[in-house]
Amino acid sequence: MSNKNEHPSIKKYHERKILNSDPSTVQKLSAKELKKLCIECGADDVGIVEIDRSALAAEKQAVLAVFPWTKSFVCFVARINRENLRSPARSIASLELHQVEDRLNYTARKVAAMLERKGIRAATPAVGFPMEADKWNSGRMHVISHKLIAAEAGLGKMGLHRNIIHPVFGSFVLLDSVLIDAEVDEYDAPLDYNPCLDCKLCAAACPTGAISPDGFFNPVNCLTHTYRELLGGFSDFVENIASSKSAKDFRSKTSDAETVSMWQSLTGGPCYKSVYCMAVCPAGDDVIPQFIEDKKTFIAEVVKPLQQKEETVYVLPGSDAESHVLHSFPNKKIKHVGNGIRPQTIASFLSSMSFAFQRNQSEGLDAAYHFTFTGNEEHEATIIIRNKTLTIGMGHAGTPDICINADAKAWLRVLHKDSSMIKEIILRRIRVKGPINLLKAFGKCFA
Repeated sequence: MSNKNEHPSIKKYHERKILNSDPSTVQKLSAKELKKLCIECGADDVGIVEIDRSALAAEKQAVLAVFPWTKSFVCFVARINRENLRSPARSIASLELHQVEDRLNYTARKVAAMLERKGIRAATPAVGFPMEADKWNSGRMHVISHKLIAAEAGLGKMGLHRNIIHPVFGSFVLLDSVLIDAEVDEYDAPLDYNPCLDCKLCAAACPTGAISPDGFFNPVNCLTHTYRELLGGFSDFVENIASSKSAKDFRSKTSDAETVSMWQSLTGGPCYKSVYCMAVCPAGDDVIPQFIEDKKTFIAEVVKPLQQKEETVYVLPGSDAESHVLHSFPNKKIKHVGNGIRPQTIASFLSSMSFAFQRNQSEGLDAAYHFTFTGNEEHEATIIIRNKTLTIGMGHAGTPDICINADAKAWLRVLHKDSSMIKEIILRRIRVKGPINLLKAFGKCFA
């Protein structure tokens, strides 16, 4: 065909383009119909949010980088079977999570496919994994924060345990979102109350103490244990293999049961060491009756079995998690591990400090630190540790109790345990002006 414009497909395209060029043919999607579609595809509840909502400003740039046509978020939840998640058997709880994740991923893809057939572009980030693993050290592996979207879409509020609590289904939900290239005629608003009962049961059940009754949360201690067979825990496992002199040496570091468990996670889906915070949560209209009618029985049947379970809790040496297990769970065994989290730049070190801060290890410390990093990265920072709180500021401010001047590469070598602080100080790649005991105390605050 000499004239490609006469090709039937191209002719149809131009006809459609003329038809769609009429502004009267461009309409917003019906929120009611869109939600109905999601429910029919397997969602249990749905909310819709516009990308320009001010509360989501921090998400917008990252989302547009992967799907530049995003105009709206369609967020939905799938219910988790409560008794499966409450089981002390980790295989039962983990399998339940995997099954619900698969269901949500299927739902998202089906919704996107249905929209695509209507000429609407859509993208489907994963419920959890896979993520952008090449960005492991960047601080953001996920494409989108489903929790933030869900909260804005009125699907729940963040509880003390840092999970979304749905007003009806409680903590027994997983979340997913679809990015769509369309505006919707009606968007949802956040809930006007928090379903969280502030009962503190999530704090009582957490084996690592990552959840504190006063609202403090330590994500590093949670990640080190719960995600032992994912993310950095797997890196630590591999390094144990690489550093072992023999099979016998490896077995002295890693039990046969741990090796088999890692194999199971690699072949059958990861085993989450703990999601106790979700399992014991009594919030949500469907969940709360059992708690309200007989709190004593609820604690005996739901909370105590998880607290009393004999298990290994994976902790960073010298961390708040270690002292928490020793104090609160004498029936549980402690194992010192690494978690594979190694900042690759000084910028990432500074930005990640708040996540790694072990506030109970800082008790009694009251000091201001001036850091000056030189070499391939130049940064100045003021770090204050006082009253078990951490404050990080860029640049130097106020009067310091101690000044640390460090070559950036040397400091990272110490963090990665490829060198020692003493060695780098002797070689004057790290210089300290002030009481050296304050530097030691600083290190203790970041296990």
